[in-house]
Amino acid sequence: MSEFEMAAQQAIAAAGGDPVIALQNVLARNVELERELALSRVAISNGFSRGGHRARS
Repeated sequence: MSEFEMAAQQAIAAAGGDPVIALQNVLARNVELERELALSRVAISNGFSRGGHRARS
């Protein structure tokens, strides 16, 4: 079983066996991580990162 398959099985198990709830949980966590990443990009100066975190087009 691959790493992704194991992670999917764990997510489903954590959601009480419901794959829809597991997917909702994963998507909600992804939104949180994207928000954290956006905040970190704002917090890090452009000079410090040499412009590597510019907004995607």
